[in-house]
Amino acid sequence: MHALLPHHDACVVIVPLTAETRGLVDARFLAAMPDGALLVNAARGPVADTDAITAELASGRLRAALDVTDPEPLPADHPLWAAPGLFLCPHIGGSVPGGLRRAYGVAAGQLAAYARGERPSNLVENGY
Repeated sequence: MHALLPHHDACVVIVPLTAETRGLVDARFLAAMPDGALLVNAARGPVADTDAITAELASGRLRAALDVTDPEPLPADHPLWAAPGLFLCPHIGGSVPGGLRRAYGVAAGQLAAYARGERPSNLVENGY
């Protein structure tokens, strides 16, 4: 993964919080991103090292959009509140009008395909 980061202007992190993903976005991860790149964390706060993100933002080298932080809620005096190049939103980024209706529609369609003996279009398999 670190070999891929230098070749992309944005990295969107959407992973569950597990023992393997805790601290995934650390100083080494961020250092591999090119200057001016954008990090989007819509996973869980502990997936990313808040101090490492804060340092990169303070230097002006990277930009970020964070739907989650660690700690959460973010204390009023935390340096992220004043960090340049940061879009910080409350951890409700997935709450949009009609979101549940659309999500249930996708799930119903996938289950119907499976029931018909078809391969669901959104199937995620190990090994890609």
